[in-house]
Amino acid sequence: HCVNMSPVWRIKGHIYFKALLCCTCGVPIPPNPANMCVACLRTQVDISEGIPKQVTVHFCKQCERYLQPPASWVQCALESRELLALCLKKIKSSMTKVRLIDAGFLWTEPHSKRIKMKVTIQKEVMNGAILQQVFVVEFVIQYQMCDDCHRVEAKDFWKAVVQVRQKTVHKKTFYYLEQLILKHKLHQNALNIKEIHDGIDFYYGSKQHAQKMVDFLQCTVPCRSKTSQRLISHDIHSNTYNYKSTFSMEIVPVCKDNVVCLSPRLAQSLGNMGQVCVCVRVTSTIHLIDPNTLQIAEVDGNTYWRNPFNSLCNPRQLEEFIVMDTDVIRDQKLGAGAGMRSNKHTLAEVWVQKTSEMNTSQQYHCRTFLGHLLNIGDLVLGFDFANSNVNDEYLNKMNPHHVPDVVLIKKSYDRNRRAKRRNWKLQEMDKDREGMDTDDERQYQDFLEDLEEDEALRKNVNIYRDASKIPVESDTDDDGAPRISLVEMLEELSLTDATGEEGADMMTD
Repeated sequence: HCVNMSPVWRIKGHIYFKALLCCTCGVPIPPNPANMCVACLRTQVDISEGIPKQVTVHFCKQCERYLQPPASWVQCALESRELLALCLKKIKSSMTKVRLIDAGFLWTEPHSKRIKMKVTIQKEVMNGAILQQVFVVEFVIQYQMCDDCHRVEAKDFWKAVVQVRQKTVHKKTFYYLEQLILKHKLHQNALNIKEIHDGIDFYYGSKQHAQKMVDFLQCTVPCRSKTSQRLISHDIHSNTYNYKSTFSMEIVPVCKDNVVCLSPRLAQSLGNMGQVCVCVRVTSTIHLIDPNTLQIAEVDGNTYWRNPFNSLCNPRQLEEFIVMDTDVIRDQKLGAGAGMRSNKHTLAEVWVQKTSEMNTSQQYHCRTFLGHLLNIGDLVLGFDFANSNVNDEYLNKMNPHHVPDVVLIKKSYDRNRRAKRRNWKLQEMDKDREGMDTDDERQYQDFLEDLEEDEALRKNVNIYRDASKIPVESDTDDDGAPRISLVEMLEELSLTDATGEEGADMMTD
């Protein structure tokens, strides 16, 4: 600083220089190569010359992305590092002769379609003097629809479709698959999800996203796939092709609680288990149990397609029985080469009678794997082989003495009571529905009951507490039906607008 306007300039550290007078205005200044004060130097030289003070930035309203030339679109939040880098690239070509010192945003109204950036630059001017300058660049936001959104608006936007099919009456596997997709958030890349009679179609804007879904399905459910593609257009000059790809995924036609009849060869390879088995779960493999011996086995997709078997009954054909007598079988010895036995089930011999034939004396004797659940007087659902005509290749070749009269599937509880006590819910995907069956609600309730009964199945599903539903409790309602504990439930996250209430607090913290 100047002391009493004397021609001596004092610097910190008690170092003194003889002051010079500015050659333009005569103000005492410290020595510099230009012999001019900063004010006069700025009138002579503008180091921001050539740098545009107003630039256009293109923004897509549909997907909220910015155009990064030449053809890529990037997601950027306001006043973020990504947006700052994008704006600097816009003026980078005009700043080759200056040095960038600092850059930052100035506050503007979010709806003003303006982004202001304060830029600090340095440049060497007359005789080696370094001049620093601060100026503001205004970026004007112009709306432009990106290519992806163009295809969406044109209604011909997908490039790949994954068609998931299962030739069964019940949709338990699809409900389970839907929860897996929601948990891993694989539905976010889908442009559209359409539900049809025997499956679901997932539409994608790129083949890579469709391939990712195919890989996920092959890891989570037993299935097989076929791939085809159709030529849409061909540019002979650049030798580029535009295809639409179709991935067909066929899930094995077996669901939970289905009774199946294995081929003799497959039954022998699974540890000499009985041919008539019950499917207790379908995950990445088919989990089977022999109701006569408690032997369990897992059949993966490749094994199934080499030795296919079909379901002998569907849930609508299950009949209600009442347990008349039960006797637990202990220490049963298995034959040579037998496989693993289930530790979660108990083998028992039971006498049952149809609830529709209570006025008769007709009873049925069978073995079941539900010995740990059944007591005298309980209701149980099962399939009546004695009074049904089943057309199956392997069942018709079996010895009639080895075919059971009844196969019990699961214990029956009061559905209305279970629905009233249920204080949890599941999330659902947003999808278009076509040709829906009126039986879907009953099938969905069956799936919810399966989640309550099977803890292993619940581990792969996100279950949310339903705050809007107060469970009805009373002493007479406790019929032993399985429930889901509060420990297994998640709190459903609801976000408010970032500009109000909770969101405002988060922004200011």
